[in-house]
Amino acid sequence: MNSVDPNEQKLRRALTTPLLTLYGLGVTVGAGIYVLVGATADIAGPFAAFSFVLAALVVSLTALSYAELATRFPVSAGEAAYVEAGFQKRWMAVFVGLAVAASGIISASAVAIGAASYLHALTGFAIPVLTISVVLIMGLIALWGITESVFVAAVITIIEIAGLIFVIGWGMSVHDPQGYGISSMLPPLEFDAWRGIFAASLLAFFAFVGFEDMANVAEEVKDPVRTIPKAILLTLVLATVLYLGTSMTVLLVVPIDVLSTSAAPLALVFSNAPEVIKQGFSAVAIVATVNGVLIQMIMASRVIYGLADRNHLPKVLAIVPKATQTPVIATLLVVAIIVLLTQTIPLGILAERTSQIVLGVFVLVNISLILLKMKPDESAKHFRVPLVIPILGVITSALLFGSGFL
Repeated sequence: MNSVDPNEQKLRRALTTPLLTLYGLGVTVGAGIYVLVGATADIAGPFAAFSFVLAALVVSLTALSYAELATRFPVSAGEAAYVEAGFQKRWMAVFVGLAVAASGIISASAVAIGAASYLHALTGFAIPVLTISVVLIMGLIALWGITESVFVAAVITIIEIAGLIFVIGWGMSVHDPQGYGISSMLPPLEFDAWRGIFAASLLAFFAFVGFEDMANVAEEVKDPVRTIPKAILLTLVLATVLYLGTSMTVLLVVPIDVLSTSAAPLALVFSNAPEVIKQGFSAVAIVATVNGVLIQMIMASRVIYGLADRNHLPKVLAIVPKATQTPVIATLLVVAIIVLLTQTIPLGILAERTSQIVLGVFVLVNISLILLKMKPDESAKHFRVPLVIPILGVITSALLFGSGFL
């Protein structure tokens, strides 16, 4: 047991259910839905929207496991704490914590380059300069304070969600849609149709990755036992509704041969719109990518702080100044690594492997909950799920993990 210094500054518990839900939506909704509809349509055809529903059902199993574990252990570096408690192996906790932080840092680096590319098209400034500028500005917001930085992320998230709602509204008002009718999107009981749906759901799953980041700000949540499960479930329900509405709209408006080859499928909804509408939607897309940088930055810094706070990393990384009540040294380290990665390493393969890291962590987290449930529960009141939930979570996450290597 580590001794606790009563004068040591800790993180501030300031996040409520609405803020935590918006944080979860900000990291879940974003680049995934903005680019994946075309790819899922290429695999599942008119039934692509159903792939998002199937993916949501799979993700919900691990989300429920996270809801119990985050209320058992409402601390930063949540996954590391869960694995250490379940497996009783310190090295596994460090490995998992660093893997989670790495996934956030790599993701933020790739997204920062994407945001800079969008900005380059509007401004003409050099992409390396824009990339560093995006990272540094988001880093300053992350240092500002958890309430302030999550509030900024929440405002951006609202804009991002409004963009998706606008896509749905505009698409539904198109007089001559070129895609499939709504009735054609309901899958028949045929093997080939469902084979495509299942194959596409493996891709659609990655649009839901992000909710697990909510566990890494648990130490800054007010009343975590009540707040965290509600926020996780609300995030998944709202994301699923948005994904279903958006994908059905795009399938309705855009011809499948055009949609299935597009890397920017949502923009196709506005192909006949006035130029000001097109530019406005492009601005929302930029905001969405910038939001991803900020939220992944917050997550990765909290994981590093949490590992350092439990003496798994140098204690200097757990320093929390009273002025900001944020992990300043950990955040600066994250910002520095992101800047370095964006300027030196091609991130295509690394970005693809980020999802594999997350799925591997999901498997270990679910096994940890199984092991904990097989022991006497001496903890205080917390959210509970049946044992079958983490068992199914292991199976589904392992299947998805393995599919990435086929």
